[in-house]
Amino acid sequence: MDVTKDLAYAPADPPGTQGHLLDLYLPRSARPAPLVIFSSGSGWLADSGRQGADQVAAQLNPRGFAVAGVAVRSSGQALFPAQLHDIKAAIRWLRAHATTYHLDPGRIAVMGDSSGGWVTAMAAVTGDIPHLEGDVGTRGPSSAVQAAVPFYPPTDFLQMDTHMVDACKPFNAVFGLTGCHCDPRSPESLLLGCPIKDCPDQVAAANPLTYVGARPTPPFLIVHGERDLFVPYHQSRLLYEKLAAAGDEARLVSLPRAGHGPFAAMLTDQETRRDAYEETAQQGRTTPPRPMTLSWQTVVSFLEQRLRAPSAK
Repeated sequence: MDVTKDLAYAPADPPGTQGHLLDLYLPRSARPAPLVIFSSGSGWLADSGRQGADQVAAQLNPRGFAVAGVAVRSSGQALFPAQLHDIKAAIRWLRAHATTYHLDPGRIAVMGDSSGGWVTAMAAVTGDIPHLEGDVGTRGPSSAVQAAVPFYPPTDFLQMDTHMVDACKPFNAVFGLTGCHCDPRSPESLLLGCPIKDCPDQVAAANPLTYVGARPTPPFLIVHGERDLFVPYHQSRLLYEKLAAAGDEARLVSLPRAGHGPFAAMLTDQETRRDAYEETAQQGRTTPPRPMTLSWQTVVSFLEQRLRAPSAK
């Protein structure tokens, strides 16, 4: 594995911050490698999206995948849609530098957890939509991706509170709130710069479901714990059902015993994964829930199938 850290995909904004940095973990490969972009969650409160990419690379590099750990700006540094503009800028930068780093620009997936799962979903459903591209960093290359793996992503902010575990008490305690996700100081309200109940148009713009159905969407592998105290499981079910209704390819893995991650435990810890089940949708057809064992191999197999290299002629 070759590791290159602190690559700037755009100038720091504000100066001295880390929201426009990425780390690259490259496998030793004779052919250009498919790329998995990873961005970790922080409730949009930190520009620390590169954290955890080393864990992903440790699993994916030996299977021939390059991994980029990508940071986006925090809500304290810039309001939405800056975070969407950032991930798109990172995708474009990586495509523009694909030859330099021996990457395959036609085989890119995006993956993340929590608010990083939201980044993942938003990037996947808005590729190359002109008015959502922003003006951050490199312009020209496509911002589209070929697959998405969001872990416990927020989707429709206004539907979160109704489905919170334990009447939102744990969430309020951790974040020092009284009004759950609708609180003016909630992570979602801080992301949008307004209490989410007061700005439904902004909430809709930040909802990946808004963009599903207008055009084909890349395949999704969605993972969520049913005991999640921060992002209710219902958020991923909304995403899966919208993708299924649109005829897009989607797979939802539900973990009845899992909470809000960590994502690596969902793939390795026996108790966390116990009683997992999956549902799939493709071309308007769905499968009923069936038991499965979630692991890193689940992710690898999904990526290998969706980022398969073209057959040599």
